[in-house]
Order: sequence, then structure tokens, then C-alpha cells
Amino acid sequence: MPTKECLLENKTCNNCGECLICDLDRSKNCNNCMECIDTNIDFNAIGIDDVVYDEE
Repeated sequence: MPTKECLLENKTCNNCGECLICDLDRSKNCNNCMECIDTNIDFNAIGIDDVVYDEE
């Protein structure tokens, strides 16, 4: 069985559920409402911390 990688940290997923919590209200699960994304701007950007290449 392949292991899942954590979406938030560089580790194996341990099913803690932290990735499912709303960024605006920590008492709720994320429902993909996108209210945490500021769309009233001229452009959107995503910061890239690291690039991981497949080793062949």
C-alpha cells in the first residue's frame, strides 16, 4: 500500500486532519468556499518554497 505524503509538512500523512481545517475559522472543516483567497486584486500569485524533481 503506497503511503500518502502530508500536504502541509514534509512527512508521511498520519491522518491528523489538519489539512481539512478552515484557515478562517479553525472550528470548521474547509468546504472550499475560497473566502480565504483575496480575489479583489489585479493578479494572483502562489509562493513556491521548493521544487521536487522525480529521480529516475
